[in-house]
Amino acid sequence: MIGMSRTDLHTRRDFLSWTKCGIGGAALASLLMRDHVVHAAAVPSESDDPPPHLPPKVKRVIHVTACGGFSQVDSIDYKPELEKYHGEPLSAEEKPDVFFGKVGLLRKSDWEFKQRGASGLWISELFPHLAAVADELTVIRSMFAETSNHTPATFQEGSGFRLNGFPVTGAWLSYGLGSETDELPAFVVIPDSRGLPAGGSINWTNGFLPARHQGVTIRSKGTPIDDIFPARPISDDTELASRELLATLNEQHLSERGDDVLKARIRSYELAAKMQLAVPGAANLDRETNATHKMYGLKQPETVDFGRSCLLARRLLERGVRFVQLFSGGAFGSPRINWDGHEDMLKNHGREAKRIDRPLAGLLRDLRQRGMLDDTLVLFTSEFGRTPFAQSDGNVLGTGRDHNQNGFSVWMAGGGLKRGFAYGATDEVGYRAVQDPVHWNDFHATVLHLLGIDHHRLTYYHNGIRRRLTNVAGHVVEGVLG
Repeated sequence: MIGMSRTDLHTRRDFLSWTKCGIGGAALASLLMRDHVVHAAAVPSESDDPPPHLPPKVKRVIHVTACGGFSQVDSIDYKPELEKYHGEPLSAEEKPDVFFGKVGLLRKSDWEFKQRGASGLWISELFPHLAAVADELTVIRSMFAETSNHTPATFQEGSGFRLNGFPVTGAWLSYGLGSETDELPAFVVIPDSRGLPAGGSINWTNGFLPARHQGVTIRSKGTPIDDIFPARPISDDTELASRELLATLNEQHLSERGDDVLKARIRSYELAAKMQLAVPGAANLDRETNATHKMYGLKQPETVDFGRSCLLARRLLERGVRFVQLFSGGAFGSPRINWDGHEDMLKNHGREAKRIDRPLAGLLRDLRQRGMLDDTLVLFTSEFGRTPFAQSDGNVLGTGRDHNQNGFSVWMAGGGLKRGFAYGATDEVGYRAVQDPVHWNDFHATVLHLLGIDHHRLTYYHNGIRRRLTNVAGHVVEGVLG
């Protein structure tokens, strides 16, 4: 070969020997052979009762998680009674148990509500771009949770349990459905660049499921993944010797202990070799058109960060990733860089909504025009909502709102859903779910149903209990299904 000395070349025997040594060699062998192998799925399900259990409506998911407590009464749960009773105390019949214990006066929204689209769905001016695609949305206005503490509430939002150590939704789908690609993980997480959610990386844990089902984080700006390439050049001889040694040590360890974490690590290195080829292409957003960049808000400084996350999510779905989770908000220190609007709703929610409004609307439009929204499920959730009354002492009308687990809203979009539709209701001021209440178990059961999974049948035996995402409860919310 031109430009290569004889010492740069390996014999055929050397090459075949290298493909038998260690995790890098196994990955290379897999890359070379995969075009000659026919299989039903790149990474098949491991479930004892593998899906589909029923005809699936969608095959992939983008889950946007708004960290800190997204206010339903300022966005997608219009309550005209709040305008009527603005500045008055809450009904004496209610005894609110709120996180900071400061029950102020009822407070109207800082944003005007209007009916949007052909459906007439009520959405406030907090989300003007999302309002323009209102007919794609399915809103659940009657969610409730079991805690108003950020960390356990965020755990329950993801895993169905308030304690850590339980698999999150993306891990369950990786376990139950497998992956559509052998080049990328089934479950990818794109954190907010400003900080991690409450509880940190536990929010994409595999829990007691095999370790390979944990979420893999990819950044939307800068280096997508740490250490995907060697930090410095390594000679061929050193590379070969290190892989031979590592393969020997791994064999000894596995034969003695059968360690699942080691198996997962070996598989992660095999996957990493393939990701060296796949990730740079997926993360290269410069390949998109200027019109697409504009649609996602990559041309504006306030939206470029989340816009890149949304566009990367779409590109990952196109390449076979099963579940992509985006986080909006993190950093629960001081100042709060999330949706936790205790002090000033106008400033807090105004800032956070401006970051995500255009990118989310762009994502829905892009999925629709590419023909992907019919078999993709988009979720927008928060661990709980916010109170209709201000967080303040006595008769002072404050500018912030406290946590509210009693009644809040989420929205969905995609295949199998009623579009431009609102389900359930809170009371007249938006404090408590009173019509068709929906627990996280019900929400998760519905998500699984849309993916062709019976939530009773996707299980994993652990510590004497056949565990599932919905614990021992949950029912499919039939009212949102199209």
